[in-house]
Amino acid sequence: MYKRSGFLALTTVGVVLCTAGLAPSVSQAAGSADGGSGSYAETHGLTVDDIGHINALNEKALTAGRPDDPTGGLPPSATESHGASTSADDRVTPPAEPLGSMPDAYRARGDRAATGISNYIRKWQQTYSHRDGRPQQMTQAQREQLSYGCVGVTWVNSGPYPTNKLAFASFDEDRYKDALENTGPRPGETRAEFEGRIAKQSFDETKGFDRARDVASVMNKALENAHDEGTYLSNLKAELTKKDDALAGEDSRSNFYSALRNTPSFKDRNGGNLDPSTMKAVIYSKHFWSGQDPRASFDKRKYGDPEAFRPDRNTGLVDMSKDRNTSRSPAKPGESYVNFDYGWFGDQKETAPDNTIWTHANHYHSPGGAMGPMQVYESKFRSWSSGYTDFDRGTYVVTFIPKSWNTAPAKVKQGWP
Repeated sequence: MYKRSGFLALTTVGVVLCTAGLAPSVSQAAGSADGGSGSYAETHGLTVDDIGHINALNEKALTAGRPDDPTGGLPPSATESHGASTSADDRVTPPAEPLGSMPDAYRARGDRAATGISNYIRKWQQTYSHRDGRPQQMTQAQREQLSYGCVGVTWVNSGPYPTNKLAFASFDEDRYKDALENTGPRPGETRAEFEGRIAKQSFDETKGFDRARDVASVMNKALENAHDEGTYLSNLKAELTKKDDALAGEDSRSNFYSALRNTPSFKDRNGGNLDPSTMKAVIYSKHFWSGQDPRASFDKRKYGDPEAFRPDRNTGLVDMSKDRNTSRSPAKPGESYVNFDYGWFGDQKETAPDNTIWTHANHYHSPGGAMGPMQVYESKFRSWSSGYTDFDRGTYVVTFIPKSWNTAPAKVKQGWP
């Protein structure tokens, strides 16, 4: 599927032949009938107001993390410990943890292990904080980033606020068309609901994740011994051409080829210092809703837009330029949906997707407010990718961090010890 266009006909035939025998993706196999585990609000017992607070905080994090923000991409100041945040409702920045403090055991249940934000900070300092081999105490700015919840976990590990520009996914066009032609709406299901459900079920998160890992692997090979950007880009083009990968044909000004130079830590003197060989490609994931176009019909905003955020058939890249972080519109009174969810993967070398660990969170940190304290989750891929009915798209995003950072080690152990 990701070969150059000259080979597309052959790969398409392969897909057609295998369609009838395709196993469902993780998101299809788990949870509710439309491929989720129920809504986030239902699962966690949250009210419409609670979801509104979460979405508002997610938007504030997005604003605070913009690269053109005058504060340098750091969020506005929030109070320490139990005071109310001055930047956003009742969000609170957790207090500092002594560098030598050891974490307590996580609470394990099924494919997920959970812990409080302060305990995660202690584990992060012991396991992921190292710079050039030396452990670091999580700074005030990092603890504030973390306090935003799911996006905060990815933010504090990747460096800049996640931009999602190099997002990959897998969509089976033939499966989608076959289902539209040969099946129909369920009893009581509208045509719009049916088309949205079939589109969601035609995405395969495992294949999308695998595609992102393949691309990151090629990038990491190109980064080796490349001490300037020109050498890296030449290496990357050569590796992709050797593999007959369609990404070799991307425009030189595209997000794909400009991603490294646009990474803040690459330009930082204490990070990559403009030397590509000091950087590595890593991965995180974003779940979100497709029906975000304000000009689209209300049905698409409620049940999903089948045409939106599909990956390019040749490259697997998803155009995220129209992602407005807009949540799903409620179909019934009392329904409410969160606008996105992020999971951090890094650079784990575990080959089986189901054995990989994804770090995410329940919501922003509000120990004295209605939401309560933030919980950090470490989930196996099956648990992460099953998602919620709030989302019908799952992308796997490649970004860069300095090799001197240890936020993306080769092996991640779930929980503690």
